[in-house]
Amino acid sequence: MPNPISDPLVELPDTSLTTDLVRIEATVEGAITVWLNRPERKNAFNAELISAMEEAFRTIAGDGGARVVFVRGEGGAFSAGADLEWMRDAAGRTEADNREDALAMAVMLKQLWDLPTLTVALIEGGAFGGGAGVAAACDLAIATQDARFSFSEVRLGLIPATISPYVIQAIGPRAARGLFATGRVFDAAYAERIGLITDVVPDAASLGVARDRIAREIMACAPGAVAESKRLVADVYGHKIDHGLLVETSRRIAATRVGPEGQEGVRAFLERRRPSWLADD
Repeated sequence: MPNPISDPLVELPDTSLTTDLVRIEATVEGAITVWLNRPERKNAFNAELISAMEEAFRTIAGDGGARVVFVRGEGGAFSAGADLEWMRDAAGRTEADNREDALAMAVMLKQLWDLPTLTVALIEGGAFGGGAGVAAACDLAIATQDARFSFSEVRLGLIPATISPYVIQAIGPRAARGLFATGRVFDAAYAERIGLITDVVPDAASLGVARDRIAREIMACAPGAVAESKRLVADVYGHKIDHGLLVETSRRIAATRVGPEGQEGVRAFLERRRPSWLADD
């Protein structure tokens, strides 16, 4: 079967993170928070922020110690979507130039989607357009109850094209058609009901509590098994349940049983001790 997670969209050079548009916090255990750092613009996307985010996710992907990645916006807002000045400039550029800009956004989202670690969006304030797309591209998305969402591109004569693969995966085609076509603003309760958000919490302080809980939970999980579980979903979803799928899924579980993590995990359980990937308190 195809392996979309390990099949990169494009080849990109290996560079280090040198921008202040994205701030990265990391614990020694491997819990990483990627902060979008344009609070004065409500973390709206422009070419520079998109590039910084893609570089951050690519850097994290190469870090074997990363266990979970949280994405959050500075200043009490997740992301207002596209920066208006950036969009104004884009309107005066050629279609080829705009295609290049759009591809940069698409590559950034794919880099986030491809991360082998668990990814979690922590949302407060607004998550509009591309901000809602980032939420959809994460494995989990937790929002405060007063958060607001919208795919507002149609109100500007545009379409939510680059985020659409992730949004449609998250909420399904019918909900996507209605929200894409109307551009209406909706709340966290509705976002949870359709699957864009996986959990709603009372306030920003509760986002921190949720972050800490998820970080503790993921540390109990074998990192290789987490990556393989994400790959399993990507490969099995939408696939016909036929003999080939039965053989392939059987092959995968057998491989993990005899692999180093499977051997260590089962032995640790039987010996009533912590597995090697779970640090001592």
